Amino acid sequence: MTRTRRVSGWFALSLSVSGLSAAQETPNGAARPDSVRVIEIVNRARSAAGSEWTEAVEFLCGRDSARPNRPDDPELTPTRVFDNLYALGRTSTVVWAITTPDGIILIDAGYPDQLESVLLPGLRKLGLDPNAVKYVLLGHGHADHFGGTSYFQQRGARVVLSDADWGLIENPTLPAPGTASTAPTLAPPKRDVVAADGQPIEFGGTVITPVLIPGHTPGALGFVFDVKDGDRTHTAALFGGSILLAARISDEGLEQYLRSIEHFAEVTSERRVAVEIQNHPLYDGFMAKRELLEQRAAGAAHPFVVGAPAYQRFLTVMAECTRAELERRGP
Repeated sequence: MTRTRRVSGWFALSLSVSGLSAAQETPNGAARPDSVRVIEIVNRARSAAGSEWTEAVEFLCGRDSARPNRPDDPELTPTRVFDNLYALGRTSTVVWAITTPDGIILIDAGYPDQLESVLLPGLRKLGLDPNAVKYVLLGHGHADHFGGTSYFQQRGARVVLSDADWGLIENPTLPAPGTASTAPTLAPPKRDVVAADGQPIEFGGTVITPVLIPGHTPGALGFVFDVKDGDRTHTAALFGGSILLAARISDEGLEQYLRSIEHFAEVTSERRVAVEIQNHPLYDGFMAKRELLEQRAAGAAHPFVVGAPAYQRFLTVMAECTRAELERRGP
């Protein structure tokens, strides 16, 4: 296969995102040392990381540091992150709740067998009524994201996902890494609202812009929206299709992922996104920021507001580490 290095045509979806890459090993089974070219790319990632994103470089560019989310990872203490944004779920698989005067918007809904044990109790601990959930926006069509969605859909909530990933839910293949469970599970949601790239979703005075970012799945989504901190408003973005284990993705899938990161960078740069959040916050310093938030004094800087330049450098790290993985695989 001839690999295309020029990044363009982000919208050409690659459906070959689940194949395993060829092992990067020498004949005796040992990992091949990184080439000069790979080292140069990783050094670019480190330079972009600065002091904010060292965890991202180690996780995404390292050979042995990445890991998938797991359904038994520690439960996250439900947290109010901004005046209108709350985090709950597990430390590696976060559900985000956006409050509006007309009800609650969820981004993702956790694991299918953890509705009663994690998601609903978490909402109640935050003082949020599960019956007030009116929208569920899904980052992508894997069960650790749509798990509890049908509960809310049966109670009248609208469910938003891309067309490609509605198809993924309707025609499932193998479970995603970290999603396996032997406990009884809920049925998946039924096809409802189809998200289109750049077409805003408006509810309760809140506007959320979905961005197509295929790679992890054919129709993964990112979301851009405003958050409130007292009298200040910041623009936040959630990249809802992070690849945690690049070795599980085909070359074509990684090339598509790289195009998606660059597309997301264009959108978020234009919107001056200054707040970075994830649904799999395993590499963005989420827990450290949460601790700083608990200690935050009145009037002090908000730890989740990283600023527009730093947000773009975060995406640069993601892109460069993807390039490093592709380069390691060779021609």
